Amino acid sequence: MTSQTDLVKLLGVYKFLRGEDLSYWVRPTTADIGIRAFGKNKNDLLREMTLGMQSIVLAPNQDLNGIKRKTARWEISHDGTEEILIVKWLDEVLYRNEVNDEFLVDCQTMIKDGTVVSQVSYVSKDEVKFEIEIKAVTTHEFEFRSVANGETIHSDWPEIPSFDGPGWFGDVVFDI
Repeated sequence: MTSQTDLVKLLGVYKFLRGEDLSYWVRPTTADIGIRAFGKNKNDLLREMTLGMQSIVLAPNQDLNGIKRKTARWEISHDGTEEILIVKWLDEVLYRNEVNDEFLVDCQTMIKDGTVVSQVSYVSKDEVKFEIEIKAVTTHEFEFRSVANGETIHSDWPEIPSFDGPGWFGDVVFDI
């Protein structure tokens, strides 16, 4: 018999920093670490990918809800493909953590005309415990695309479910 907790884990939905249900899963890779994420639209997918990346670096059993948050507007632009824009956004989040000591805990993103604009909540990096370090966002096996109504994105991994469109899905691998 499958318990409620087992069902939640099976579906890949679990609680994160804000206590909300999210739609991303850590996925296997050969030497690095990656995530697969799903969203209702491309802005939702980018948020899930960003929060998934942030969850990878955290040491377990942390409650960041008690830490004083700051808010800001972060923006990144790129004249080329949307895929590279997304990689640049994820790189920007890593950069701000490393250089400005700003650890992103939530965001509302909007992708428009070669720009990602995001209203972010962040905490001081000094108040966060980390388990691993992401060195870079890679383009290896990178995907960020819409899924048509009736289209299915099959999973090669038993811990990650398949996804039926409509919606958006993404894969990203991080160098650790």
